[in-house]
Amino acid sequence: MAENTKASGFRIGIGYDIHTLVEGRPLTLGGITIPFGKGLLGHSDGDALLHAIADAMLGAAGLGDIGSHFPDTDPKYRGADSAQLLKLVVELLSKNGWRVVNVDSNIIAERPKMSAHFGEMRGRIASILGVGADRIGVKARTSEGIGAIGRNSAISTHAVVLIEPAG
Repeated sequence: MAENTKASGFRIGIGYDIHTLVEGRPLTLGGITIPFGKGLLGHSDGDALLHAIADAMLGAAGLGDIGSHFPDTDPKYRGADSAQLLKLVVELLSKNGWRVVNVDSNIIAERPKMSAHFGEMRGRIASILGVGADRIGVKARTSEGIGAIGRNSAISTHAVVLIEPAG
């Protein structure tokens, strides 16, 4: 993709991801491992929250989506650490003249309860993005027993990211 050498103004991006919960995998969300009997199925480590954030960042900068940069058909991304993929997205935005201002996100899951992990998630995400933890919002919701999430068969995430010209 062509580099944007004249980044200007603020831009907002939105991201979404959903993964099936399966036994035999660790539950990785927000760059941390959460104790739980199931994990998220995915080509990478399945971190749906970091995937949604990466997608929002790429969209805001007009740089495509996470699948175009890290396709699940490429064996080199099998089992990849999503924190490392997000770092690559940060570098790509920087090369194109952008930096993250803030992130707000939602995790939609019946179980496990997420609130005890928000602080650690916020710190980890902030560290990856190079911003203060006060610029990272992580919240959780349930789906009130409805659908795959309500049956505890999946977890979905949403993220909104604000970016600005770097420098």
